Order: sequence, then structure tokens, then C-alpha cells
Amino acid sequence: MAISPPSDLVLDVLRAADPTDVQAAQAKLKATRAAFAASSLASAGTGFSAAVDLLDGSATKARVDHADRSAKSAEMPEEYRKFEASILQNFVNDMMPKDSEEIYGKGSAGEFWQSMMSEQIADQMSKNGGVGIAEQIYSQSLQRLRNEGTPNAVTDEDSRNRSLSMVDDFQRKVLDLAPAERSEA
Repeated sequence: MAISPPSDLVLDVLRAADPTDVQAAQAKLKATRAAFAASSLASAGTGFSAAVDLLDGSATKARVDHADRSAKSAEMPEEYRKFEASILQNFVNDMMPKDSEEIYGKGSAGEFWQSMMSEQIADQMSKNGGVGIAEQIYSQSLQRLRNEGTPNAVTDEDSRNRSLSMVDDFQRKVLDLAPAERSEA
């Protein structure tokens, strides 16, 4: 019979301890965990004081920005948002923990569930404004459509004429060499 000394020792100590002492230790651990989470949120600027500021109205700019972003994403076609979600899915999938067999399961089924989770997270991120990929691509495609009437918006008439004359010269040289090469052969 094989034993695992560290785990058996811990279980033996836990069994030998007074149940009230165990409950007190667990309560202290929970309080410490809650205090750490609260201080982490406060240092990131998303703690209780940030929530109170939102209620006071001092952070109305954040709400207006979120409303503007939601309005812009409502104007944008769904294909652009879905494209951003597919890109975000790759990022989220890379950020997911690799040793999560207890949560998602083992093998290909676990990978499948993990990819479904990252897909849903990425979809929600893109629905809530995303990171701006869809907005950028949409604005570029609108700009391209506006410039569709002009042959090349970045060149002027002089550059265009110079390019056409260079192409004509090249064609003359190529076509003039072809009969001379035939006569030599």
C-alpha cells in the first residue's frame, strides 16, 4: 500500500484538530482572501470607491463613452463584429489556463469545451465594444468606398501621365525587340 506522506500528514493533522479551531482558521482564510481581493480592486481603480463615483455621477463621461461605443457598434454591420470576435477568440484561448482538466475535462472533449468557452467570452467582448478592430476595418472600408470613383486617390495627374508614358516606352521596347529576335534566329 503506497502512501503520500505530505497529504496523509495534512489529513492526520486536520482530523486531530478541534473542529472549532478548523472553522476559525477557515474563516480567517476567507477574510484574508476577501481583503486581498478588495485591495486588488482598489489599486486597479475598480473597487468600491469607483462604484460610488459612478453612483454619484462623477463618472458620467465613462457612461457616455460606453453609450457612444454601443451606438457605433449598432451602426456597424454584424460581419465586422463577428470578425473581431474571431480574432479575440484566439487571444482569449491563448490566455486560458493550460492545466484545466478538472474544469473542462481531458482530451479532445476538454479542448472542445475550452474553445467554446473562449468563443463565448470573445463574442461578449465584441458585443460590448471589443478592442476597436471592427471599428477600424469598417471605417477603412467606408473610406475605400468613398474613394472608389477616383482611379488612385494618392497620385496626381502628373504622376499618372508619367506612369502611363513609362508603360508605353516599355511596351515599345518589348515589341520592337520581338521582330529583331525572330530575324536573328
